[in-house]
Amino acid sequence: MTTDRLSTIFAALADPTRRAILARLAEGDATVNELAEPFSISLPAISRHLKVLEHAGLITRSRTAQWRSSSLRAEPLREATAWMDRYRRFWDESFTRLDAHLQRIQSEEKKQ
Repeated sequence: MTTDRLSTIFAALADPTRRAILARLAEGDATVNELAEPFSISLPAISRHLKVLEHAGLITRSRTAQWRSSSLRAEPLREATAWMDRYRRFWDESFTRLDAHLQRIQSEEKKQ
């Protein structure tokens, strides 16, 4: 069974630890130890989260001597945002129609 790219991205973003890791990487590159610092989970668990993020294309990992750092890749986030943006427009239009309807009701109540 193959999983499409967008599903892989959203699956990676579904976990709050992974979202926190991405937020940290938005500030700059970091090592596994630096990424693990705020969490009460093991380094191997952080490494597993990083593998999921890397598989989704949300981060890249590089090695310099004994240091292995991770970097944020924004392109997959842009792809997910573009997909969600279509539905945001739908909800915006729905809320605009609801607001107009409520204003009509309030206007009619004031007339009575």
